[in-house]
Amino acid sequence: MQELEKQVTIEEIINRMKKNNRKSDSKLILKAYNFAKGNHGEQMRKSGEPYIIHPLQVANTLAELGLDDSTICAALLHDVVEDTEATYQDVVNEFSVEIAEMVDGVTKLSKLNYESVEEAQVENYRKMFLAMGKDIRVILIKLSDRLHNMKTLKYLSRDRQIANAKETMDLYAPLANRLGMYSLKWQLEDLGFKYLYPEEYRELVEGIDRKREERLEFIDRIEEQIKRELKNQKIEAEITGRAKHLYSIYRKMKRDNSSLDQIYDLFALRIIVNSVKDCYAALGVVHELYNPMPGRFKDYIAVPKPNMYQSLHTTLIGEKGTPFEVQIRTWDMHRIAEFGIAAHWAYKEASFSRGKKANVQVTEDKLAWLRETLEWQKDMQDPQEFLNTLKTELFEDEVYVFTPRGDIKVLPRGSTPIDYAYSIHAEIGHHMTGCKINSKMMPIITKLNNGDIVEIITSENSKGPSRDWLKFIKSSAAKNKIMSWFKKNQREENIEKGKELIEKEIKRIGMEHGELFKPEFIVGALNRYKFNTIEDMYAGVGFGAISAGKIIARILEEYRKVHKEENVEEKLEELSKQKTMQYKPSNNGIIVKGIDNCLVKLSKCCNPVPGDNIVGYITRGRGVSIHRSDCKNLKDLFLDEESRMIDVFWADNDKAAYSVDIEIYANDRNGLLSDIIKVVGDSKTKLIAVSSRANKERIAITELTVEVENLDSLNQVLKALRKIDSVYEVKRRK
Repeated sequence: MQELEKQVTIEEIINRMKKNNRKSDSKLILKAYNFAKGNHGEQMRKSGEPYIIHPLQVANTLAELGLDDSTICAALLHDVVEDTEATYQDVVNEFSVEIAEMVDGVTKLSKLNYESVEEAQVENYRKMFLAMGKDIRVILIKLSDRLHNMKTLKYLSRDRQIANAKETMDLYAPLANRLGMYSLKWQLEDLGFKYLYPEEYRELVEGIDRKREERLEFIDRIEEQIKRELKNQKIEAEITGRAKHLYSIYRKMKRDNSSLDQIYDLFALRIIVNSVKDCYAALGVVHELYNPMPGRFKDYIAVPKPNMYQSLHTTLIGEKGTPFEVQIRTWDMHRIAEFGIAAHWAYKEASFSRGKKANVQVTEDKLAWLRETLEWQKDMQDPQEFLNTLKTELFEDEVYVFTPRGDIKVLPRGSTPIDYAYSIHAEIGHHMTGCKINSKMMPIITKLNNGDIVEIITSENSKGPSRDWLKFIKSSAAKNKIMSWFKKNQREENIEKGKELIEKEIKRIGMEHGELFKPEFIVGALNRYKFNTIEDMYAGVGFGAISAGKIIARILEEYRKVHKEENVEEKLEELSKQKTMQYKPSNNGIIVKGIDNCLVKLSKCCNPVPGDNIVGYITRGRGVSIHRSDCKNLKDLFLDEESRMIDVFWADNDKAAYSVDIEIYANDRNGLLSDIIKVVGDSKTKLIAVSSRANKERIAITELTVEVENLDSLNQVLKALRKIDSVYEVKRRK
């Protein structure tokens, strides 16, 4: 893959804009370029290039997508507010509110204090997506910005390469997919793959190159046969061979546990015709020539994807039983398949510029998923909850079900009839009492499959939705409508429940309500999470907008400002000891509140050690399992049955030993492993096991298992390991 794009000039961008739209405002675009160049001045990128090269490349990508003048200007200016002395108001004064708001949408928040880097990052995502909800062009700029940054990633340190590539794969590539922008999605995925798994990337490239000629000959023969038969049938078509993208091949190999030699459909044929009628006629031709593979035909023309993608997909059996894929679409479908939402925007702008009424527009339902997510998150003050829900929405596959009248409903995979009911109307969901799936009465939490016909049974006497439904539903739309119902109809109950949860959290940390809940301490939590009154805060906790733990953590911040930090920690520790003295610890140093001589097991999924915040889960017949409070499995256990959670504490037991797994990432060098082992030995920590390997990128990955007495001793080891030369990441395995 080519590392760097050909450097473009502002003149080339202006010429491209003129070609797309004769009325493009060249003076405005040139003004934006000069403003950006003047403000960035002598700034340089890590590559050593003048900084202005970056906004030029971002603007060029958007010009190729056919975006309007304002978007190109915003792309040229997208870093001036964040990285120069220029302000939002300067952009408004020099250009327009429209352009300034797009620039603001991609500008990171930098002047607010957050509890952690993670929380600040999540708030940046929230800001960006709120701006995207108002103007889709914000995210088009951000995706183009990320694409150029990924193309120049080789100039960053290895740890920054990994962080940026992971964020791209987790957020930006799925977002491009959700918007139907496959031309960007594939590039982002392949670049992310290259930096996250460099060894696998190189092996795949080399493996494909070895048999490239053989596969191309195979596709050329098939292409010639199909072209000849389409011509006989008088179907005008363009046929192209397309190599599958590297990351999609890698993902298929991982999914099927197969080698590259076992993946035959590395190349696909794309047939582009003039009409929908010709699409189905061409499908008939290829099915006459080759046997279709059962279960591998998909009609995205009759049932388009929510991101607007339309095409016919079929997998056929060629010579010697070798399968290959064919995609059939019209030219309009092809444009939308490549550029997604941007194609609709560009078409609308071009049509209006010619004085015509656009017959293809960005209709409201194309971004319904985003609006529903933002609506659902409007009352969710917990930033991490926003990110979790957003990722769920981005990664979800769809399931297609039918109404009794034969209309199609598209829902996230794993959806239930509850999701379906709320997708029709909120009142249908609120009054739902049962359902039929394929004419058979079924539980309302049944997972729906493609092709199911769903009928909802309602009753006027229904008391409304159940909180338990939130454990099973998948769509943001359903969550939003259910939570809105509880917020509106059960405010008093929510306030009472919120008070109970907060009181429980205060007791858990061993403090008194009156000691913490003073106006000067509470105001910090109200401001941080945007509550107007303390009742609003209680209600928010009660209906699930934010956890009691988050509220208490914020109040403790204010408490610590008044009381000396060390005194607070000493007090909390002393209270914890007083609380635990009344119970007899288990043989592994755990006290279970209210129970003596209880069977206690430390969970293997998170390996808690003394000092970790922990919770207990009452298992069926195996005593109490102990998890770290940040254990990834805890959420599922909590949803399973909250009442089986029990308070647990560490006893004051310095003699116990706990095993912990540690991962170390470093640039490989001679003597690295011996330095690691020496540091562990010097810290007087027992080393149980060690394994180390280095890949072709000369990245050394070392895995240790050590025995520690508590969290403090573990943190000392981690701190010492991070100081070793060439080590760039040390983490405890969860």
